[in-house]
Amino acid sequence: MGLLGAAALCTIPDVAFAEGEASDGPLTKSRVTSTSSGARGVTIKMELMNSPFPSPGSPYKDATVLAFVPHHYRASEDGTVSVVVHFHGYNGDVDRSVDKHQLREQFHESKQNAILLVPELAANAASSAAGKLEADGGFRRLLVDALATLNLASARKALGDARLPPRPQVGRVCVSAHSGGYHAAACAITQGGIGVQEVFLFDALYADVEKFKAWVIAGKGKPMKHRHKLVSYYTAGTTEANTVALFAELTKAGVKTVEETVEGTLSRAQITQAEAVSIKTSLGHGAVASELRSLRDCLFASTLPRQIRSSWFKSKDGSRQLDRSVNK
Repeated sequence: MGLLGAAALCTIPDVAFAEGEASDGPLTKSRVTSTSSGARGVTIKMELMNSPFPSPGSPYKDATVLAFVPHHYRASEDGTVSVVVHFHGYNGDVDRSVDKHQLREQFHESKQNAILLVPELAANAASSAAGKLEADGGFRRLLVDALATLNLASARKALGDARLPPRPQVGRVCVSAHSGGYHAAACAITQGGIGVQEVFLFDALYADVEKFKAWVIAGKGKPMKHRHKLVSYYTAGTTEANTVALFAELTKAGVKTVEETVEGTLSRAQITQAEAVSIKTSLGHGAVASELRSLRDCLFASTLPRQIRSSWFKSKDGSRQLDRSVNK
């Protein structure tokens, strides 16, 4: 199954994957494994049949997918669920990435009416393998499976007023990746089987450059809600060389690009309206996604449905507001 149109919606099947007890054998049912509620929202851990791993021939076996649903989330009238999927990088795992990069905190601060999914990739390994996401339609199956499992009784009870609609559809989709998570992101946009509207790369453009280029150009000139927007933060080295080269080609192809070599100099309007944004950061590789609330700002500048009260929106022109993380 190839890339579908950006407006594609994906209906959850009539029969959801059933909730089951954990076992040491092959995963035969997607299930909720834990739920916890904090000040910002509800965290639900699942094991999914359509998680990236396990996959045939791979040594990686962890089927964990973490979902974070902020307390302010409310089901939309049309039954669509906007989703942000974050892929962790080399030598990381779901728990450490969520905590280190403060994904829940930033997602909550963005006030978007969306949910966050963080699938386990190659846990604690120097690998960009994406497992089942490398198969056509794998990303679509992951999203369908996740929303169906979040509609199981234990998840709905934990979510309370923030529960998903009874028959959810995948609505707008954004993909975020740090470091080696770039390959999973590339698989999602090229063969995922469902439209992806925005991609945020946090020092992650190590390879698959042509795939990101083709994806951005495919959405060139479309209305904001149907374009393909890329944001690439980069440090010195490979990600800088690849980003600079990519943006030269995108500009030549007529894509509306903006480039920032000193963080904070682009305006809110510029990074919101552009089809491709490059930002050279002074931060270290491990801090790119979190220390200056970069994921939150990407979400602020996105076309996700919004529930916003933030000083970030006081001015659309001039240097945008940068907020340094204090919760380390």
